[in-house]
Amino acid sequence: MTETTEQLKASGQKSPEYHLVREALGGLRETLFRDPFAYRLLPPRTAEGRMARLLPQRIRAYAVWTPHALVIGAALIALFIASQVGLGSGGIAHLLTGFIPAAAILMTLVRPVGAFWVSLVTTPFTALLGNTWDGWPWTPPAFFGHIVVMVVVAARTGPRTAVWMWLGTAGYALVTEVGLGSPSGASDGPMMLFLSALGLLVTTVVHVRREAQREVTVQRTVTAIERDKRTLLEERTNIARELHDVVAHHMSVVAIQAEAAPYRVENPPPELEQAFVTIRENAVSALTELRRVLGVVRAEDYEAPDAPQPTLADLDRLLANVRDAGLTVDKVITGAARELPQGVELSAYRIVQEALSNSLRHAPGAAARVEVGYVLGGLGLRIVNGPATGLVKPSPGAGHGITGMRERVTMLNGEMTAEPAADGGYEVTVFLPVPLADRLDPAGEDA
Repeated sequence: MTETTEQLKASGQKSPEYHLVREALGGLRETLFRDPFAYRLLPPRTAEGRMARLLPQRIRAYAVWTPHALVIGAALIALFIASQVGLGSGGIAHLLTGFIPAAAILMTLVRPVGAFWVSLVTTPFTALLGNTWDGWPWTPPAFFGHIVVMVVVAARTGPRTAVWMWLGTAGYALVTEVGLGSPSGASDGPMMLFLSALGLLVTTVVHVRREAQREVTVQRTVTAIERDKRTLLEERTNIARELHDVVAHHMSVVAIQAEAAPYRVENPPPELEQAFVTIRENAVSALTELRRVLGVVRAEDYEAPDAPQPTLADLDRLLANVRDAGLTVDKVITGAARELPQGVELSAYRIVQEALSNSLRHAPGAAARVEVGYVLGGLGLRIVNGPATGLVKPSPGAGHGITGMRERVTMLNGEMTAEPAADGGYEVTVFLPVPLADRLDPAGEDA
């Protein structure tokens, strides 16, 4: 052991004993010396406790102040003890022997650690003011007050503070015994250490038990939340399975029938063949989108596929698709086209897609116009269609298309209007802002 210690000293390292003492002193400094007079008002108790539930409803509202009432009652008891013992020669000295311990007790309501130091430091002054040596170094009211202070501070702070307070009290009692001695030969130091240790032990056990109950409650809450999430995930999985069984099956049937339909007619015209090809492509595309969406619904940790999402560069393909479905649509681009953030590009594409789908559904035979404007502050969209023409009746919808577009615009802090046009058609106008940091070209210059 000696050689090891010498080797540590030679290498400049500190011994384990040094680190142990340093940690102990650091804990003492953190507990009792770091901002000891910090303002920490004792909060009221919760009205949902076990004892509070046993009280009548009218009294339960006042039960939250029980700890404050007990502390004030203890301060009054300290005053009562001082008045009954009759310390000092009367007058101011007699009052101070009771008021000083009572003030330290009341101080635990607002500055708990500071109350301990006040109670400990004022002990010799109350002994001198009391002019009695029957209780040394604590007079009866100071004896009672110091135990109450330590118990309340331990209840408010924790077991580590309780240990350091008891050690500080023991050190003070030892100094008064060895250094000063008791004039009458009697000392209440051992009794103080015994009763305070008993009170602090009970307080620590209650504190540890309460913390354990709180941790159990938190754990149960977390477990309940996880169980609810698991139940929700199972429900989502069941819904996804049912959606797949119903929708995907019928979409697959549509794709197969669209592919086989031209072979059922002898010498079908090219327009009819092209129409069935378009139907099949749309059905297959819808199946792909359906499987991707169902993947999100099935699993909470679903990761989107690596396939690129559509952008405004794919707008011509979308317009060609709706033209094949029978919608006459024109596209107008104003401003200098540039690459925008992925979220803006995807949302803009989806908004145009939904607006044109609404035109197909609610205004069959009408002509539509898509306007895309690249401006300095962001991106402007305008999709307008005329009134329905021809013999095909409008198809009723669920009304979720406009809501979905508004959600996308709101997510990007944009603005949107959707209202009937003057000619009987419908007009959707959208502005999606793009921050300046996102409007840089690859070279790092403003676009």
